[in-house]
Amino acid sequence: MKIAIYGQYYKENTQEIISKIFTVFKNYTVEIVFESNFYKVIEEEKILQQPFPIFNSHKDLDGSFDMFISIGGDGTMLRAATFVRDKNIPILGINAGRLGFLATVPQESIEKLLPLIFEKNYNISSRTLLSLDYEGKDESLDNLDYALNEITVSRKDTTSMITVETRLDGDYLNSYWADGLIISTPTGSTGYSLSCGGPILTPGANSLVITPIAPHNLNARPLVIPDDTYIELKVSSREEQHLVSLDSRIIAVETETILKIQKTDFKINLVEFPHEKFLDTLRKKLLWGEDKRN
Repeated sequence: MKIAIYGQYYKENTQEIISKIFTVFKNYTVEIVFESNFYKVIEEEKILQQPFPIFNSHKDLDGSFDMFISIGGDGTMLRAATFVRDKNIPILGINAGRLGFLATVPQESIEKLLPLIFEKNYNISSRTLLSLDYEGKDESLDNLDYALNEITVSRKDTTSMITVETRLDGDYLNSYWADGLIISTPTGSTGYSLSCGGPILTPGANSLVITPIAPHNLNARPLVIPDDTYIELKVSSREEQHLVSLDSRIIAVETETILKIQKTDFKINLVEFPHEKFLDTLRKKLLWGEDKRN
């Protein structure tokens, strides 16, 4: 089995996580390839006892890879998706952070759960992504014009609210007067959208959520729409630019630009173990059931 390993940062528990991974791998025939920047960091910490091959970008990943392991939190998982893109390599998230809806394997369960990938005892949870297009799009976004969690428009260089004119399949919906607007996938419904009052969607829901950020009109509520809806946004503001974020990637766009958002024609595949299902994660992370009356 050929496995890519990626992490964004070196943390206090990174060495222990790497050690546990290698404890499992020594029982199997595994070809390990590290992401170059992460490899440089853990080499400096003298964690590895031998050299390993590296990959530098998504171009180095191909169909020969069976698994992509992300070590970190949900932010690291979002970055991992930018390496995998449309190559259908399953992503397994080992949670080295605090709250993880995507990185669902806790550090203490590595030695119990990781062998299951060699036994093929896991499920694939396919996740919808959103793409962004607009006239004059930054060339640097050509291959990264998609989001796993959400696409968000928000104000820039001003404390004043912006107006976001929104059309669905060409039909006018509303002009949101707010700090911004979130277009969220089911995966992203437990992220920024949730903190702004949006509903939680299960990963398999064929829906998207439109969630206003601090709307001026309190009757502007989150809206659930089919995921095959073609969305157009146009921001008006006192400033010449506003911000657009695709997960953690932020760009500045001229106001009055028509942003075109729709579902991509490929999905990201996340590894889900029998005892670490989404509903289990949801219940644990949101502390449902902690109230003894439940």
